Amino acid sequence: MCHSRTADLPAVTSAGDILVAAVGRAGLITAEHVKPGAVVVDVGTNPTDDGGLVGDVDPAVAERAGALTPVPGGVGPVTTALLLWHTVQAVRE
Repeated sequence: MCHSRTADLPAVTSAGDILVAAVGRAGLITAEHVKPGAVVVDVGTNPTDDGGLVGDVDPAVAERAGALTPVPGGVGPVTTALLLWHTVQAVRE
């Protein structure tokens, strides 16, 4: 587990087969942070000046990673679906 001020962040993150980025800083994770073929899950949502959203992972990482979740449209819909599922389950109990 790391944070944005971890010493030599690329050395730590590039050792993992799975990298989950939830930092809150647009484009912080670049290709040098990712092990070739790793799965990268971008949880970050950062607003842009034009009203859009970008993640914590630079889109160029897709060329190095084995898989990269998109922002927007990646983990957000899964989170929403699970929250609704848990809400329905709670009502049924």
